Amino acid sequence: MTPPTPAPAAAESAAVAGSSLASTGQTALLTGNAALVDADWAGRVAAATGIPVRAMLGYAGASLALAAEQPGCRLGWSTLAGLGNIESGHGTHAGSALGTDGTARPGIFGPALDGSDFAAITDTDGGAWDGSAAWDRAVGPLQFIPATWQRWGADGNRDGVNDPQQIDDAALAAGRYLCNYGDLALPDRWRAAVFAYNHVDSYVTAVAGYANTYAARAK
Repeated sequence: MTPPTPAPAAAESAAVAGSSLASTGQTALLTGNAALVDADWAGRVAAATGIPVRAMLGYAGASLALAAEQPGCRLGWSTLAGLGNIESGHGTHAGSALGTDGTARPGIFGPALDGSDFAAITDTDGGAWDGSAAWDRAVGPLQFIPATWQRWGADGNRDGVNDPQQIDDAALAAGRYLCNYGDLALPDRWRAAVFAYNHVDSYVTAVAGYANTYAARAK
């Protein structure tokens, strides 16, 4: 099955400006990558797409940060939003929500990877991130396995902590993981990157569908 071609990153760019969440009815001062995103833009696109504003700031902030860090990658925010929708409903899975600081509360945890429904992965983090010292579980709004987080974990809000439950950190880590596959404005590289995130063709198709829809609604 061939997924739709994702919209080029250039068509998904967000305005760059220091900002707060005041214009979206929230008051926390934004730091790190989220502060790169114009709050009015984020509020407008959130309303058009149904993506929570704080998640929108995380996705767009990571895209902007990576445009400076790895300009050859060309990762658009809508790809991260497609991942975030599927992985956790943009941080809303099982009653969780992203606070103004971008952290999912309560924390988001996948099922134990004990081999019953998914591949068996014995504990790799001593329960530090996933709360289980027996089996690994995917963690946070972008559902990182602890061993993957150990390699790719990032500090997108610049508070000195790599936290998979924090949307700026998780979005930047996911973006770097995807950018490892090259120029994501090229459909074959984009498909390879998203397939690496989850080795299921239907998953790639679903992410492409959400990414294209979000990009179109944001115009």
